Amino acid sequence: MAGVVVGCAGSAWLVATMLAPEIFHDHLGQAGIDHDSAEAAHIEEAFTASIALAWGLAVGVAVLLALLASWYLTRRVQRSVAVVTASTAEIAGGHYDTRVASPELGREFDDLATSVNELARRLDATDASRRRMLADLGHEMRTPLATIDSYLEAIDDGVRELDDDTREVLWTATRRLERLASDIVAVSAVEEHLDRLRPVPTTTAALVTAAIDAARERFGDKGVGLSAGDLAPTPVAVDVDRMGQVLGNLLDNALRHTPTGGNVTVDSVPVGPGRVAITVSDTGEGVAAHHLDHLFDRFYRVDTARGRHSGGSGIGLAITRALVRAHGGRVGVASDGPGRGTRFTVELPAETDGARGAG
Repeated sequence: MAGVVVGCAGSAWLVATMLAPEIFHDHLGQAGIDHDSAEAAHIEEAFTASIALAWGLAVGVAVLLALLASWYLTRRVQRSVAVVTASTAEIAGGHYDTRVASPELGREFDDLATSVNELARRLDATDASRRRMLADLGHEMRTPLATIDSYLEAIDDGVRELDDDTREVLWTATRRLERLASDIVAVSAVEEHLDRLRPVPTTTAALVTAAIDAARERFGDKGVGLSAGDLAPTPVAVDVDRMGQVLGNLLDNALRHTPTGGNVTVDSVPVGPGRVAITVSDTGEGVAAHHLDHLFDRFYRVDTARGRHSGGSGIGLAITRALVRAHGGRVGVASDGPGRGTRFTVELPAETDGARGAG
């Protein structure tokens, strides 16, 4: 910066030395002073000395201010870069709760701090998800592994025979482990390939009708009624297969928790400007209030013992939430309590006339 100031001052000095003498002599002539007189020489000498002194002081002060400004800005930038460097090192070391304060040096530095903080937040969320998944996986594997271990130990000790009942217990525990592994692969595949959605124009009525048709036989086999309620044909742009998976999961969950003679109803209605909701309501077991916030967590089951025997692994709703979020929507659940049914609501962006025309 000081070099720039010196360069600018030199250029100004050069221009002044080329123009100032002519202007000075012109003014002497206008004042009636002879250019060759002693008086003119004295005035010119005084003018030159004052100009040189003024320019020298101006350049010196400018250079000093430039150096001070450069030093101040350099120190601020160095401190900010040092903070970012230290923070990224902390993040690389696994301290994902580290955050970088805004250096207030301009938009670029603020964007850098925001990007580092967002990176830390995502890594923290990923790490928390990994730890939770490993903990859940260990918890889910413990029971079937303990069953297999105890039965094999009993066979080795001669307490039990390898009869049909024992084989069935061992096969059941093995199949549960296989199902758990498949569920882990399924939810990981969904979360890793959410960027591969293929949205196409359709309507919520078409999505609901297709889901009901696909599930009708399963509901009939159990003796649970399945019907469509209000079906407003609201235009949406979704991946039809993935949204079919979402509604299929919700219908399977409703069927699993609705006894014979119960009913499940699916509605689709607009809920505001540019939004539409699909609701799956059942007359089944219902859910206590303290369970509602956890229903979309991996492996979470309201009734752990019932879930083991009915085939529910607690992974379907986690997949449902991931798919709905990938479509820019949200999914929620409500219940008036045990024995009073449950309502799952999927809210999606609706296609406007302008959006359809642009597509």
